[in-house]
Amino acid sequence: MSVFTNRDIKRLFIMLSCVFGAFIILSQLYILLADGSPTVVLFVLSLLLAAGVFGSCYLYFRRQQQMLDDAISQINLFVLGDTNARIESGSEGSLYKLFHEVNTLATTLNAHAVREQNTKDFLRNTISDISHQLKTPLAALAIYNSLLQDECEDKTAVCGFALKSEKEIERIETLVQNLLKITKLDAGSIFMDKHIENISDMMNDLKAHFEIRAEQENKEIILLGRDDEMLLCDRDWLIEAVSNIVKNALDHTDANSDIHIEWSRLPSVTQIIIKDNGSGVHPEDIHHIFKRFYRSRFSKDTQGVGLGLPLAKAIVEAHDGSIAVDSVLGNGSTFVLSFLNLTKL
Repeated sequence: MSVFTNRDIKRLFIMLSCVFGAFIILSQLYILLADGSPTVVLFVLSLLLAAGVFGSCYLYFRRQQQMLDDAISQINLFVLGDTNARIESGSEGSLYKLFHEVNTLATTLNAHAVREQNTKDFLRNTISDISHQLKTPLAALAIYNSLLQDECEDKTAVCGFALKSEKEIERIETLVQNLLKITKLDAGSIFMDKHIENISDMMNDLKAHFEIRAEQENKEIILLGRDDEMLLCDRDWLIEAVSNIVKNALDHTDANSDIHIEWSRLPSVTQIIIKDNGSGVHPEDIHHIFKRFYRSRFSKDTQGVGLGLPLAKAIVEAHDGSIAVDSVLGNGSTFVLSFLNLTKL
């Protein structure tokens, strides 16, 4: 009987046997000394009482043993790979509480396993995407290098291919830098050095950064907001986030277009809004533009690597903010960055 493989249960039954045995013997001796005739009825009743107690204990412990055996069976199934294996824990009692905690542990382990698998899938897909993104500029560099060797005496051709090579190198450098930034943000290894910053000053610095490009493409960046509006942020990282969105707007607008950057303080949040009147986002892409390396099949942009907007989103979220986009195909896009206002406690 598997019940008695447990030493404590076996010891309990031995103690009960000794107690009932001593009770029967002592009661019979007492009756014998009292009137000289031991009673058979008392002896039988004592045996029945002992049998009832022993039977009840045996049935209880056998039930407990069955529950433990079932629990061990479910645990073994879980260890062998059945992630849905769980122990029945619908009743009350200490043992059921233990089973519930084991089930909770199993659910937690499943969640960690799924997260680990998702991480592996993400790394595999990311490496594949990086390889794909690097193939184009590397292939172009190989072609330009070959042509440079053939046209080494033609200075005009050499200068032209050198400029093209430089652009491809810059493209690779941008890809690598953005990957490093977004990976560090994911890993939480970047400390946001937040200070109270003037939004107008930051946006004017950003406008100056894109001024030459905007003039060359006959586009205008228009700023609109109060000069005294402040925001708790890491100045460099926030400018990086907004710059990526502005660059995206410049990439998808035609000549004579305007890009508006507005900011305002609402009761609970401070918002920075970037609007353009460019090509807009296709409805099929609106829920995917913040995914890394996502390239729309409708996009005419052949130079982007799909990291600018995901990096902007990661930076905004590192500031405990949120980013949303509203776009109409052919009618421009609006990006809204929202940051919670500080409250005095």
